[in-house]
Amino acid sequence: MIGKKDCGMPVGTVIEVAHLFNSVPARRKFLKTETTETAHITYNCRLFADAHPSIAFRVLENGRTVFQSPTCSDLQDRVAEIWGRSLANDLIPVDCLDPENGFKLTGLTARPGIGRSTRRELVTLVNRRPVDSRTLSFAVLDAYQGRIQKGRFPPAFLFLGIPQQKVDVNVHPTKREVRFRNEGEVRRFVLNSITETLAAEQFRSIAPNSEKVLPPHPEMDVQMPNPDLQSVKSETQPEDTRDATKNISLPREAVSEIAPQIAPEVTTTKTNTSDKITAQPQPPSRNTPQWRLITLLKKRYALFETDRGLLVLHIRHADQRVRFERICKETRKTTPPGQSLLIPHPIELEPLASETLKSQLGQLNTQGFHIEEFGRNIYRIESVPVWLSPEQAEEFVRDYIDLVRLRSGAHKQDNISVEALARLAVKNSYRRNDLLNESTVQQLAEDLLACETPHTSPFGKPTFYEIDWSEWQRRFGGE
Repeated sequence: MIGKKDCGMPVGTVIEVAHLFNSVPARRKFLKTETTETAHITYNCRLFADAHPSIAFRVLENGRTVFQSPTCSDLQDRVAEIWGRSLANDLIPVDCLDPENGFKLTGLTARPGIGRSTRRELVTLVNRRPVDSRTLSFAVLDAYQGRIQKGRFPPAFLFLGIPQQKVDVNVHPTKREVRFRNEGEVRRFVLNSITETLAAEQFRSIAPNSEKVLPPHPEMDVQMPNPDLQSVKSETQPEDTRDATKNISLPREAVSEIAPQIAPEVTTTKTNTSDKITAQPQPPSRNTPQWRLITLLKKRYALFETDRGLLVLHIRHADQRVRFERICKETRKTTPPGQSLLIPHPIELEPLASETLKSQLGQLNTQGFHIEEFGRNIYRIESVPVWLSPEQAEEFVRDYIDLVRLRSGAHKQDNISVEALARLAVKNSYRRNDLLNESTVQQLAEDLLACETPHTSPFGKPTFYEIDWSEWQRRFGGE
């Protein structure tokens, strides 16, 4: 300490960094654009703001405020103010204690069924310091096993309190990585804490009706049915199960007929739509062998008889292929049809995601979307393509942003191809516990045979497997 004296300054801490690259000028070439670097700084300030809700934060760039968060009474308000009210409403409180080891876990975690395509909103803090810890992240993911769709990540803001002597914070120059003295104890504590919290939440959700609710399937997202898929219904299906049912994809002609009716303000009658589809099935586009449905197997496969032998169809892979090619045809049109939303849907993004979406608006708005800026880091979805449910629009846009960032990096957003766009759109298509009927599966087989590449799904997995009658004859020892 050289000296200490009074100085007239505003209340608070001011951090100023200058001449960073005087001694290491080669590092300057690794910098990205000024906007991207500002977004990284803002994102880190968001993390520190999450860590300390009682402290106000403000980030200035050339005298302009790019991030500001006033003091908040609790973490829920802080998350709502920084990350958006919709995300905060999807979170439940966590408060668990292990007195024996001195562990304490507090914060917020996602309700069952709520997932994101990346870990960006899975924030972990150790003694109020934001960290990247595989131990904590995998413990949280294991707790959500069977509660969210496989491959997705729960948003959470978790604070782990641990005695200083049980954690090493000096394993990385940036202090973002830590090492625990006993990784197993920490992992078990976090896993058990999140599991108990989710179980208690599930009990609270079913207690008012005293009814048993089964947890979601590991491969199923809890989301509204897609009107695109909802149209093909069984006429004999009970009314109380129809609303929870998704069905396989429609012929393009049928989609164009019902597209104007998909807007949120209009409720399409199921009987009329089904009549349209039954009356006007899509014929195969070329001379193809006929498949005769025998039965459905385990809600995943369909057994067909053909002129050549027996064939097993993978229903989900086939549905993905049909939807993929139909969406590709729609998006390759000069002006793909869109459906306007009665009430535009706002979507709030963090700065890096906002920059990515802004660079992609030109392409998205030529594919049936109409998305426009509505403020700093806030956008408004006014129209979506006919093949996308309005309820799924925000999730699709967020997944699209993550796809762009994974492929191109935040500093160079190249346009995503039509095929990549379609793959993203079909990844949440038919799943095992969707209700089916024989007529829709037979229609799916006909639509698949009309595809340009019917043998595989958009992700390279086989759609069907056939065994010739000659092979059956050989296996049974001839005549």
